[in-house]
Amino acid sequence: MKLLQATAPLIFLLACSMPSDASVVDDVCHTLTNPRYKRPVVSYDYCVAFFQADKGSATADQLGLAAIGARMIAATAKSTVKRIADLRAHEGSKDRLDCLSKCSKVYSGAVDEIGKAAKGIASGTGEALGDAGTSLATALDAPSTCEEGFQKIHEPSPLEAEDAKFRKDVSITLFATGTLNITMSV
Repeated sequence: MKLLQATAPLIFLLACSMPSDASVVDDVCHTLTNPRYKRPVVSYDYCVAFFQADKGSATADQLGLAAIGARMIAATAKSTVKRIADLRAHEGSKDRLDCLSKCSKVYSGAVDEIGKAAKGIASGTGEALGDAGTSLATALDAPSTCEEGFQKIHEPSPLEAEDAKFRKDVSITLFATGTLNITMSV
């Protein structure tokens, strides 16, 4: 929630500066990665590749991109929950098992939050889009929470790659949803 509140003015400025002559994917990715506003979380190429993983993004409007992003990050979160279950089944260390249990809990929660976000995006109304942004910001906490557990026990995280990817993908989806909410309420 704090992340969403802190970034709302930035999102508004970025939404107002989005060019209209390129594709929606190009517009969103150029704006997200514009270093003039902040240090980009992802590169332009990563952002474009994220959306291009779904062929529907080529013709999607911004609401469609937000929905595509939500669908893709939901699949990633579910896949990560399955990976964590596999890791837990083979883990011998109690400390690492505790960390994996925490990771499972936060990623399962992320799946629920992304589901709420998807419903808000599907409604397309300003208040629901705001709630969707809040849910996505909550889901964005999962990778950090997961990694913190392993850092506390001074062990390498077996989920480092998954956590990094999920953080980037949720950030893109949150940005697309947040700018959509701002542009619809203006």
